[in-house]
Amino acid sequence: MRMNDPKARTWAEISLGSIKRNYNEMRKALPPGCLFAAVVKADAYGHGAVRVASLSEESGAEYIAVSCYAEARELREAGIKSRILIFGISPPEIAELPAEADIVQTVGDLETARQMSNILQKTKNKLKVHIKTDSGMGRLGFMTESEKDRAALIELISLPGLEFEGVYTHFAVSEQPEDDFTRLQYERFMRSALRLEKDTGHKFKLKHCANSGVVVNCREFAADMVRPGIALYGIYPGPDKGDIELRPAMRLKTRIMSTSVHKAGDSISYGRTYIASKPIKTAVIPIGYADGLHRVLSGKAEFLVRGRRVRQIGRICMDMCMIDVTDIPGCTIGDVVTVIGEDGAETIRAEDLAEAAGTIAYEIVCAVSKRVPRIYTD
Repeated sequence: MRMNDPKARTWAEISLGSIKRNYNEMRKALPPGCLFAAVVKADAYGHGAVRVASLSEESGAEYIAVSCYAEARELREAGIKSRILIFGISPPEIAELPAEADIVQTVGDLETARQMSNILQKTKNKLKVHIKTDSGMGRLGFMTESEKDRAALIELISLPGLEFEGVYTHFAVSEQPEDDFTRLQYERFMRSALRLEKDTGHKFKLKHCANSGVVVNCREFAADMVRPGIALYGIYPGPDKGDIELRPAMRLKTRIMSTSVHKAGDSISYGRTYIASKPIKTAVIPIGYADGLHRVLSGKAEFLVRGRRVRQIGRICMDMCMIDVTDIPGCTIGDVVTVIGEDGAETIRAEDLAEAAGTIAYEIVCAVSKRVPRIYTD
């Protein structure tokens, strides 16, 4: 195998067919007239923002959502023409840039909006805006229960240079359908949005609040638009799967680069945290924490070789780690090792690695680094 082959070292296979299927499954489950914003922030959760945005646009998604202006600019430069919504609060001095590129900007505080307005008044451009409200997330936005913020919102709507297209909030526990806090947030949000319309006479085109948890678990809170992120990539946001069948889109694979035999008492990797209790055969695989395999998984993860589970042993290094292949007959250099995905009857899910690492599957797929080539399949 040539070393310039993307499958020579470590690679991620991304199934565009699975992403499209996940989109279609969620779309079919939505209330009539509900719009779809495909969330492709963080390089589409590690799956490749341009490719996923293009697929989502072709599939009919009305919006593409990103975290910051740099992500939005990348999509525009790649030819994405759909409406793009920036979730984050951008520095006011760049207000003219998203306005020129027909990118929708989130505004979550009055002072930033004032500065943007001042800048835009000196140009011929208007910036389309969605107002962010905080209904219980405790992060960004105007507080839905605050009279002070109610007054700030009234002033906000009057600012020239800003075109107020939508208003939204973000749920904290929608992946837990048994928790009634999502309903409380929804009621706070809708009450605040309707009150703002009444206070100002301004009618919003879109009121939205639904992340992946809502699409899977509680679509009664879908409102005018849903914003699935992790679900688009086939990973459920929590243990509940609702009535939607999702298929994971990422498979992370590598190859055995070396094998060796060790006797009882030999140590493996940094810190000598693993000491062989009996003779073992080990394999070195070229994936480490610089590729996105968290060091905290050291000694906790299992991978697949020739359709069987093997243990990762010793500390995960920057560029490689070791696995115990004692029980894999014929295992040799060049064999494929599945870190995430299926091999024969066995499957390793991103959720499995997340549980071992004490984190969430979002972090596992987002962590796959840029040096790991993405190979797209239908």
